[in-house]
Amino acid sequence: MKHYAIKYLREEVIPTPFCSGCGNGMVINALFKALTELGYEDLRNFVFCSGIGCAAWIPSPHFKADTIHTLHGRAIPVATGIKMMRPELNVIVISGDGDLAGIGLSHLIHAARRKLGIKVIMVNNMIYGMTGGQVSPTTPRGIKTTTTPYGNIEKPLDVASIMATMKVPYVAKWTTYHMMPLKNSLKKIINTDKFSFIEVISQCPTNYGRNLGFRKPFEMLKWFKENSIPISKAKNMKEEELEGKIIVGEYLNQIE
Repeated sequence: MKHYAIKYLREEVIPTPFCSGCGNGMVINALFKALTELGYEDLRNFVFCSGIGCAAWIPSPHFKADTIHTLHGRAIPVATGIKMMRPELNVIVISGDGDLAGIGLSHLIHAARRKLGIKVIMVNNMIYGMTGGQVSPTTPRGIKTTTTPYGNIEKPLDVASIMATMKVPYVAKWTTYHMMPLKNSLKKIINTDKFSFIEVISQCPTNYGRNLGFRKPFEMLKWFKENSIPISKAKNMKEEELEGKIIVGEYLNQIE
């Protein structure tokens, strides 16, 4: 971990339990870099909420901050309660696609509807990585998982587009290949008191990558690079041309 991140981490939980090559560490690095560039020396005015899943372990127990590890899919209701009772706190939800786009989707939609000033970071590894590699709401069509051995037949849920349709103040989607844009988006939402949503497509070498034949984590990053389409370009492309692609960029920015 970079030296600037040590002040935000509980050293007794280093190293992390994440699988080798997992993208969760890269998300932590981007967040801590953003906090450092914004001048935060500690996390005393932050509260981080997470649910259940690989990404839910990002803040708890690793961050040297107030963190709440909630029931599966219930991070947003807890964060909502905290923000309502302590509006001066910076409340951030960090969880995965199964937690936020699966069991917790209704909570995400209603939080976006209310536009309460919490920030949501969805780390999307496109699979249920912690429980055996089952298909998730965001698994691309045709992908083989332990519960779709012949390939997923359903179209994946585009959560960033749902948030943009609801006209929330800030929506962005990046991958762990796009570290600088991700860091810059995080800097934008940290200091705002408006509802914000950032989706991060992240690699899961253990389950998702292995099922697709990727032998090394960097091969997944290369795949992210080659299959990402800027949102400005995607707007002029047909739906069939975007099949299997990752649309990256700022979907909506009303906080600047």
